[in-house]
Amino acid sequence: MTEQELKILAKNLANPEGEMGKQIAKMMNETNITMTRESIKALLLEDGNNVLEIGPGNAGHLSYLLDFAENITYTGLEISETMTSEAESIKSKYLSQANFQLYDGNKIPFDNESFDKVMTVNTIYFWENPVEFFNEIYRVLKKDGSFVLTFAKKDFMKNLPFTADFKLYNYEDVEELVAETNFKRMIRSDKEEWITSKTGTFVKREYKVLTIKK
Repeated sequence: MTEQELKILAKNLANPEGEMGKQIAKMMNETNITMTRESIKALLLEDGNNVLEIGPGNAGHLSYLLDFAENITYTGLEISETMTSEAESIKSKYLSQANFQLYDGNKIPFDNESFDKVMTVNTIYFWENPVEFFNEIYRVLKKDGSFVLTFAKKDFMKNLPFTADFKLYNYEDVEELVAETNFKRMIRSDKEEWITSKTGTFVKREYKVLTIKK
């Protein structure tokens, strides 16, 4: 890929826009599906849970999540108008359970203690103020709730040609961030998989699934 193509790819990974954004979102859903499913499993969903996902993309995994328990309600929060529109197109199947909403990427537009579970996959690289955003998640999470944060390791991500402007993390980096927040406990799970990367090469991706508790 040319340098310009890599810049366009990176921009659309952060905030998918237009037809190219739709194509890249479809690719993201496919390449990240294992990470997403492991995150959903880590939520330990129960009947009646109210779930928030930050950065759901086109929400192609929604049916998988909703099948984990009865009467789950789900909210997907996105900075991308394109992704919100794409996700809305599948909402008709889950009218009573799913909702999608735009936000500014910083302030979560919900009341304190609104959600039993919060999850996000591969979005931490784009958070403008990580400590503040962790505390926003803490604020909207119920007292006994949990937040599942999943991300690919810095040691893997730094070798990809489109991540020059991403903020990359290893576990120790996130551990230091969380120590500055209101969160108190964190459970770490190390994962790896072989995938075809967004530039078409076959690579081993190592990633972390963190369950963070109040």
